[in-house]
Amino acid sequence: MTAELHRRQFLSATASAFTALSLSGCMTRGAMPSNFAGYGPLVPDPQGLLDLPEGFSYRLLSSLGDAMNDGGTVPDKADGMGCLPLPNGEIALVRNHELVPTDDAGGAFAKGFGKHNGEFVPGGTTTIVLDATTLRKKREFRSLGGTIRNCAGGVTPWGSWLTCEEAPTGPGQRYGEGLEQNHGWTFEVPASAPGLVDPVPLKAMGRFNHEAACVDPATGLVYQTEDRDDSVLYRFVPKVPGDLARGGELQAMRIVGVADTRNHDGAVMPVGRRYAVEWFPLDNVEAPKDDLRQRAAAQGAALIARGEGIHMGTDELFICSTSGGAKKLGQIFKLIPGRGGKGDEIELFFESENEEQFNYGDNLTVGPNGHLIVCEDQYTDVVDNRLIGITPAGDPYVFGRLRLQTELAGGCFPPDGKWFFVNAYAPTRTVAITGPWAA
Repeated sequence: MTAELHRRQFLSATASAFTALSLSGCMTRGAMPSNFAGYGPLVPDPQGLLDLPEGFSYRLLSSLGDAMNDGGTVPDKADGMGCLPLPNGEIALVRNHELVPTDDAGGAFAKGFGKHNGEFVPGGTTTIVLDATTLRKKREFRSLGGTIRNCAGGVTPWGSWLTCEEAPTGPGQRYGEGLEQNHGWTFEVPASAPGLVDPVPLKAMGRFNHEAACVDPATGLVYQTEDRDDSVLYRFVPKVPGDLARGGELQAMRIVGVADTRNHDGAVMPVGRRYAVEWFPLDNVEAPKDDLRQRAAAQGAALIARGEGIHMGTDELFICSTSGGAKKLGQIFKLIPGRGGKGDEIELFFESENEEQFNYGDNLTVGPNGHLIVCEDQYTDVVDNRLIGITPAGDPYVFGRLRLQTELAGGCFPPDGKWFFVNAYAPTRTVAITGPWAA
């Protein structure tokens, strides 16, 4: 099915809500015991890459320097990633590469968005097309070029990946004098794209230090996070749901009774208490001064400590704050969009109390058992990044440990929930994990 057909289905009043949810990566969840405490101790990986519990295994799909079908090689710094269905029993992994102008793109781009000293900047996305049943790799290629620091993003119900630049910079600013375009935008990459797409910055969605994005399939609203110590949460209301290039209104989140969610000076926002949410419009969203969050905060937007991963569950969005909380080890919020005339609400779902529970979460997703799986991205002398599971009751457990000294990123499931795909950031490694998810 093409991305355009997905889009038409989304726009059609006859498209079912279940179809939209399945295409956005949600699926029916298996029941789990209420006292679930994890899958057991991790088994050391003889290959020295990823330790997992007994009964789970991984398959290496892609590595830095592998030859791709377009003549290039797999670039480094694999970050956010989405999994989307394709026709003929295929699935596509669209994978970000958080590259800066001095990095290697794995070969020259035939086309792209921005240039640095006359050459396309190396950031962008690669796409891996797999047989959905066997995971046999069928093709791999670059699908977006000429962007900077493509950090995270999100899948859409109409079959594309929103890839976000964590780089509000431009000519004469960061990365030297050679930049020829302003950066800091969101771009859309259809899962069905056979090669490099024509890059179109979605400027109405705002220019800021983008991290991740998430589409509510019931409304077409797009929620966006920002990786700053004083970030806010954004919501984009498109003029035409499913057609983001047509523009729309960018808004910021205000929490009634809470101006600062970070809890750095104590529990201003306790775990489990729900608060009403208000949204207000922002102006000058192309923000040439990179001050969008500051102008939003001046109007009452709630502060978040490094908003990073965001993912749609069944009826709620989960948002990761990397350094929030009294211990500054991380938080996860649950945003419940209003339905049937009811307003939006938010609660602090989880706050880490020690490094064993959770240490600097980044990308996150919802597993087939309804649990969160969070990728850690620690900044310590000895990097020890893990995959952390969190039950619906808010109890954390260790699901995996990366043996490389780098971050985990891009965790995602296909619609059938049989595999969990995740990246090691540098050197690039993309793996598929399988096991008894609902056990």
